[in-house]
Amino acid sequence: MTGPAVDLSRLFQRGGLRGLPTIRPRPWRLCIDARRAPLKHDAEMITLNTVSDRPAASAPAAPGALGMTAEEFAEAAVRVGAKGGRVGALERYRAVFERGDVQDPSGAPAAVAGIQRTLTSECAEGTTIKFTQLVRGRAEGDPPLETESVLIPMVGRKGRLTYTLCVSSQVGCAMGCTFCQTAQMGLIRSLEPAEIVQQWFAATHLLGRKVSNLVFMGMGEPMDNLDAVMKAIEVLTDHRGIALPMSKIVVSTVGRVDGIRRLGARVREHGWRRLNLAISLNAPNDEVRRGIMPINRAMPMGELRRALEEWPLYGGAKICFEYVLIPGVNDRREHAREVVDFVLGRGAYEGRPPLKGMVNLIPYNPREGSPWPAPEEADVDLFLSWLLEGSERGEGVYAKRRRTKGRETMAACGQLGNPALRRRRTPREG
Repeated sequence: MTGPAVDLSRLFQRGGLRGLPTIRPRPWRLCIDARRAPLKHDAEMITLNTVSDRPAASAPAAPGALGMTAEEFAEAAVRVGAKGGRVGALERYRAVFERGDVQDPSGAPAAVAGIQRTLTSECAEGTTIKFTQLVRGRAEGDPPLETESVLIPMVGRKGRLTYTLCVSSQVGCAMGCTFCQTAQMGLIRSLEPAEIVQQWFAATHLLGRKVSNLVFMGMGEPMDNLDAVMKAIEVLTDHRGIALPMSKIVVSTVGRVDGIRRLGARVREHGWRRLNLAISLNAPNDEVRRGIMPINRAMPMGELRRALEEWPLYGGAKICFEYVLIPGVNDRREHAREVVDFVLGRGAYEGRPPLKGMVNLIPYNPREGSPWPAPEEADVDLFLSWLLEGSERGEGVYAKRRRTKGRETMAACGQLGNPALRRRRTPREG
């Protein structure tokens, strides 16, 4: 993994950030107390399926084929003298992703991690499915770790049901955002490309859901594991394998400007120009953002905006600004105005070019031990109206709210992560 271009070492301490509130590690089955709590909506139903109450002693390594492009798989097969040569290898590669028939380049069968646990909730649009898979521990002999992924049902304007897959790029996270469940774990380790793609494989071939969109919004900061993330995207978009359109993939970041610039250079290349970028903004100004997102101490909003001004946009693409609405923190009318100013280049950013983007308003989903509740629906609607004020005159921003799904099962935005793994966290990678 390539380290950051700037020195963040003063901010980080053993995978977390100084000054963060701590929570007591608890095992998985206690991390989902919400499944026993009264539901807010009668339409919601929760189901827990556990493969085993006892963690496995080890986890199989993700098959190498899941981390290879078709060309790399074929070249490896030729090197080992596999039967059928290059043509046979490409056929086997396609079978890996189309039929779930996983083989290594030599043609030998390869094991794929099964699904350890699933947690589902029913909503008006379908079934939200949170699932975990075992991956290897930090070092040989260490107990296995878990990845967490979420299949989110989406019904479009034409009434067709599709699924968006939210994948993790790390186990835990080092960014320390105070409102996020994953941040409470600290960084345990980064995932390999095959372990990222394995989440798509499980959703498709083990759960039987066709993935239409894929978002890097699960556990971890993608820009902290950018080499693996970009490699996984290569595999996910390979037309001889999964063939997911680049325009259906979103990479979300807390605002690592070094990573944004690195990824932006890749987006300028042929075949990458439709990749989407999301910024976890969550604050109207530096003061508020520093309080909830420690990354802002090293990379403030002005520096973030400069990196976004350089981001290559093709066609009708827009940058997505994710704004988690937290009661009493970032929900005032003047906060909405400052967010609009940030996007349009007004107020404190007067004279800067407007950013081609949209604001995705996300009602806060409380983490374990959260000091804040979820916002009231009326407050979410009011803040959204403030963002849209004057949009008919070109003075507001394009904004919409994200429908909450899976909050009761700790599957919603900002709720992934098993605090019981916190004790295994690792020193800051870089």
